Amino acid sequence: MPDEGAVESGLLFRLILDERIKGRILIHNSIIRRLEHKALNGDFRGVEELENARRSAESLGLKFEVLNGDSNSEPKEVLREVALKTGSTIVTSDYVSATIAKALGIKVLHEKTQVEKRLEDFFKDGVMSVHLKEGVPPRVKKGRPGKWIFEVLHDKPLLRKDLEDIVNDILTRARAGEGFIETDRNGSTIVQLGAYRIVVAKPPFSDGLEITAVRPITYRHLEEYNLPSKLLKRLAEQAEGILIAGAPGMGKSTFAQALAEFYLRGGKIVKTIEAPRDLQLPDEVTQYSKVMGGSQEIHDVLLLSRPDYTIFDEMRDTDDFKLYADLRLSGVGMVGVVHATTAIDAIQRFVGRVELGMIPSIIDTVIFMKDGEVAKVYSVESVVKVPHGLKEADLARPVVIVKDFLTEEPEYEMYVFGEKTFVVPIKRKSSKEQMILNSINELLRRHIEDDYKVELNEGILEIYVSRESYSTITRKCLRKLEKISRRAGFAEVSIHVMS
Repeated sequence: MPDEGAVESGLLFRLILDERIKGRILIHNSIIRRLEHKALNGDFRGVEELENARRSAESLGLKFEVLNGDSNSEPKEVLREVALKTGSTIVTSDYVSATIAKALGIKVLHEKTQVEKRLEDFFKDGVMSVHLKEGVPPRVKKGRPGKWIFEVLHDKPLLRKDLEDIVNDILTRARAGEGFIETDRNGSTIVQLGAYRIVVAKPPFSDGLEITAVRPITYRHLEEYNLPSKLLKRLAEQAEGILIAGAPGMGKSTFAQALAEFYLRGGKIVKTIEAPRDLQLPDEVTQYSKVMGGSQEIHDVLLLSRPDYTIFDEMRDTDDFKLYADLRLSGVGMVGVVHATTAIDAIQRFVGRVELGMIPSIIDTVIFMKDGEVAKVYSVESVVKVPHGLKEADLARPVVIVKDFLTEEPEYEMYVFGEKTFVVPIKRKSSKEQMILNSINELLRRHIEDDYKVELNEGILEIYVSRESYSTITRKCLRKLEKISRRAGFAEVSIHVMS
């Protein structure tokens, strides 16, 4: 008695040809119903293999029978029930089904399906990802994050049978313990098989059977990124709300792995939230599946287990961002990985999902990845001030300032005006303006030691100093300041006492 997989994969047909099956061959009608359903959706492979098996059996004088039954149970359960009653032998390529049948005392003929080409056969010569679809030649991406090429392996289009063999091989090996099936829906299946993250899309969800497989090609320690000591110190001592952002394939997950190992080596307890679980980490790091466990379950487990840092890989929807924010506000160090085309886009993905004033409490460091390297780092803080571009003092309000972490220069301001949230880029000073400021700073530092502020506003050079320094500046520096301002094209110099 073959199961559905043995018929559909051609295993039954092969065993008959090899004369390894004798006696009666019983096909339960629940299997026929499943094959018919697939044929109605355009997949005729099972029906064709059933016909091949029947013709071969009849040519060898084997009796081929359909076993009727009205059970609504799963076909595998039905086969086990019938096998126990009739003493039949179950034919299967499924490791789990074979194991259960043997545990019940049922005779089993278990054999793996023969696959001409396994998924791993495509991963050669620096291949990052494999893209297979029926009716299309196999394609791969070669190279490394940010520097890759798209290559067609050969001109021969793949047949549906080729892909189904590969899919069956992947699922069989995952069930046998080489990996795990993360999700299995009618139209798609996500599998983690060793280091390979595999997505299978099936009709009618997709217009054809498709396999996309990705593997990590680089493993790096944090020290290999040659980060500035200032950033390393922040990551080690201060940063607890980190976002790792970048476009797909730019090395975000590789950096997240390096950061997780960095914290682990520092004696920290590290856990991850993933969907699917594809980060390659030491056994000391527990990896939780967001697919298998809901947000509330993960929230409860993490708060009770009290990790120092949690890596949240592939944050996508509102629930993910809210879970990140909730865990961070609960005191858990969080490292979130998000898709974004610019560093500021990563922060903006929290706008509207959490209150604007809470963002600096949730995110303190944003690391933007490009071509596998750290391209930009932002720090985030909150102050009360008049937003950039506004003039009136009574418009002062809480403002989130996004600064370049290394230079400490503000680059964006985020604030609420009316009912809208504004993200305003702060215009960088021109080289001419910077030269003027350098000259003024050099002059002022020679004469005063306390704080001061210089602003260049619409033809007026405005200088704010303390009350104690006001007389010194007006007595010793005013003429030189006027000379600098005239050279720079400013109409006047105005000196104010800071309030």
